Parts: sequence; C-alpha cells; structure tokens
Amino acid sequence: MKLSAFRKKSPWILHYNAGGCNGCDIEILACLAPKYDIERFGMINTGNPKQSDILLVTGPVTKRSRERLVEIYSQMPEPKVVVCCGVCACSGGVFRDMYNCEGGVDQFIPVDVYVCGCGARPEQIIDGVVEALSILEKKTKAMEETVQLKNQPVNEGTQLNRRNTAAAIIQPQ
Repeated sequence: MKLSAFRKKSPWILHYNAGGCNGCDIEILACLAPKYDIERFGMINTGNPKQSDILLVTGPVTKRSRERLVEIYSQMPEPKVVVCCGVCACSGGVFRDMYNCEGGVDQFIPVDVYVCGCGARPEQIIDGVVEALSILEKKTKAMEETVQLKNQPVNEGTQLNRRNTAAAIIQPQ
C-alpha cells in the first residue's frame, strides 16, 4: 500500500493567528474539544510548519504578521493547502481600514478554502478542513503524476538500464 493513502487520513494542521479578536481561535479550540473532536478525522494540530499539510489562518494580516505568515507558508512542504477561517482572514473584516491592517490572507499567499463567518462556527471550520483534505489529495496526485517516468527501464541481461528513463520525466504544467 502506498504512503499517500495514509497521508489523506492524517493531515497535520498548523494554526496561525495573523491578528484579530481571537473569536475564530476560540472556535478552533472548540473543534479540538470532545464535543466536535476534529481528531476523529485523523487531523492533528501541530506547531511545526515543516511537518504541516494544512495552514489554518485566522484574523486579518497586520503589518507585523505579514512577513511571518509568508515565512511560515514557504516553510511548509508541498503539497500544502491554506484555509482562511473567518471574515477577517478572508477580507480583513472589521479591521479592514485600520492603520495596521493590510487586508485578507489571499493578498499575500494563495488560499484554497474560505470559511466565512464572524466567528466561524465549528461545523463550518470542520467542513472547510474536510474540503481542504480533498484539495490536498488532488494536489498530491498531481505531484505524483509529474514524477512518473515515461520510459520503462530496459532489461539488459542481468541488469536494468535506467539511463533513458530519467530524461523523460513529465514536466509540471
């Protein structure tokens, strides 16, 4: 069995608050509590971007958090999915025109799933993360297709000749 089959069932989530009122953060904590128990889907809340598959962002991007958000995103391995949680992360929300707010998350990193609401309800957050799982699976399959070799190795007596297989790697589009 391939490793990718297990990856779908156990994505690791990194939660980052870019700024805001922490209303969505409280709802995310409710998702981890026994009532909603998001870990039943195999999801684990982690603190290390280098081991995360899904970035869950709350709050509007502020001038101080912008650089950190981009740095965290760049440290995550491919494939990765970004979920904006709450109206503040989607568009800036009530903080939109404030002096220290620079707007929504999608102005700085690509966003795959938008979860609207102020604060987003735990059911909405779980739906958004489940949608992120399907996007993560599609991205994983797309990455696996790009590294498949066009030519098969040639059997030369007792050895396999793989010289021409590496030259025919399918380039991503």
